[in-house]
Amino acid sequence: MFISIVIPTINEEQCIGHLLYYLQNHPLKSHFEVIVVDGGSIDQTKEIVKTYDVTLHESSRTSRAHQMNTGAGLAKGEVLYFVHADVQLVDSFVQDIQDSIDHGIPSGCYRFKFNTPKNPLLHINGFFTRFPFKWCRGGDQTLFIKKDDFSRIGGFDERYVIMEDYEILDRLKKHQVPFKVIPKSVKVSSRKYDENSYLKVQLTNLKAMRMYKRGEDPKLIREYYCNAINGKYKKDRLFLGN
Repeated sequence: MFISIVIPTINEEQCIGHLLYYLQNHPLKSHFEVIVVDGGSIDQTKEIVKTYDVTLHESSRTSRAHQMNTGAGLAKGEVLYFVHADVQLVDSFVQDIQDSIDHGIPSGCYRFKFNTPKNPLLHINGFFTRFPFKWCRGGDQTLFIKKDDFSRIGGFDERYVIMEDYEILDRLKKHQVPFKVIPKSVKVSSRKYDENSYLKVQLTNLKAMRMYKRGEDPKLIREYYCNAINGKYKKDRLFLGN
């Protein structure tokens, strides 16, 4: 099994080097390739990526769904593994994914915990990611899927300039693609919570999810979310674009 790790980026100079250094020095690095699809960074992200032995593709659109589809199109692996730039992976991810596929489960994710939580309430968020409910999921938990299944369901729906991670989970279920949550935790950044109150982020997420479930236009959900959230997530517009 060969894995293609696809990493969408936009202005990730603070994080991308740590992830690529980790992957470059992973003992099973011969079992995977790394594809970074940049959405138009204006910081040092692309320059940092170029110092590593990875594929860098500059996307024509700043949209995470589009960037991940682009990376999937470049992938040589039988398995796609979508990873955010600020995630710390589980060391055993190669074997975990192989074991899942060997047991007939071609897609899945991990639980998560925050790397340096300043607010103890963030431990609650991590705890609930062990449960198999859609509202407990998210792109930060990473997503692996066999490339054949990804192609069969049509990849990410690029109409979803936000909530693309939830939308693809709905289609995995619709197409009866088995999915599992691996009982180990990746570590994710708490930066969104550092720049906004815990309650504000939770309420914003809740409203965005309700808008998604009502079938509202993803561009309206994007507009709401970007107006509600402060800091870097607002400046970079959450990988959102036209």
